[in-house]
Parts: sequence; C-alpha cells; structure tokens
Amino acid sequence: MSKFTTPEQFIAPSKVMLNNLTTLVSNIAARSERLTALNLNTARAVLEDSVAGAQTLMDAKSPQELAELEAALPHPMIDKALAYARSVYEIATEGQHEIAALFDAQFAEINKTFEKVLDQAVDTAPAGSEGVFSSVKSALAVSSNAYENANKAAWQLVEAAEGNLAAATEATTKALIANKDAT
Repeated sequence: MSKFTTPEQFIAPSKVMLNNLTTLVSNIAARSERLTALNLNTARAVLEDSVAGAQTLMDAKSPQELAELEAALPHPMIDKALAYARSVYEIATEGQHEIAALFDAQFAEINKTFEKVLDQAVDTAPAGSEGVFSSVKSALAVSSNAYENANKAAWQLVEAAEGNLAAATEATTKALIANKDAT
C-alpha cells in the first residue's frame, strides 16, 4: 500500500518512536528524581522537627507548660504535611501534562502518516475504488474528532478535580488554623 522509496522513509517512523520513548523516559526519570528528593528532604525535616520537639518538651518547667507545648507541636507538622501533599500533586500533575502532550503529538503524527499512506494508495488503486478510500478518510476524520472531544472532556475533568482539590485543601487548612487558634 505505501511505497518506501528510500531507506530514510523506512527508518523515519522508528526514529520518531525512539525519540518519543526517550522523551517519555526522561520525563519519568525527572519526576522520579524530584519525588525522591522531596521524600528525602521531608524525612530529614520530620526527623529534625521530632528531635527539636522532644527537646522542647524536655525543657518544660511545669505540667501546664508541658501541656501547652504538647498542644502546639502538631500544628507545624500539619502545615508541612499539607505542603508535602501539594508538592507531590504538583510533580504528578506536571508529569501527566508532559506525557499527555507527548501522546497528543504522537497521535497527530500517526494520523498525518496514515493520511499520507491513504493518499498514496488512492493514486495506485484501481478505478472505482474511490468510495472505499472516501469512507476510510471519513472514518479517520470521525475518529480524530472523537479523540479530540474525549481529550478535551478529560482535561476539563482534570481541571475540575484540581479546583476541587484546591478548595478542599484550602478548607482543611482554614479548619486546622481555626482549631489551632482555639487551643
């Protein structure tokens, strides 16, 4: 159906796939590195805060001071836990966007290549087969539109979920601050 007249035409799709795979692996590695660094820094901070908190509790002069110190210790940890969750979410979201963009580009390239192959096939097809090719091109256009619509809907859901998560985080933070102020 398609004609490869030069070795470059035969090798080009493999090069594109290799480049896309390399980009995908690089993106995953970058996200993994950031997540690992975040986890190590968080573990270090938790350890340091725990030691400092224990030292503060040991320095208490009276049972009342101990109770006040004990009540105040969890609040900075809650703030740090929220910051950690936001950072993990940010890393994951960035990776998701990069991977989605890569797949969208690959899908567009596959469609372009398929259309080119169809055009070449039309040129060499026997007379009277135009209807078949017209149907295939129409099906390709419908599937491309369906993909684009599904992709737009999926991104709208992601954006709505991100908004809901941000609102829930804000409400939780406000509730924790109000609880902190009440104690």
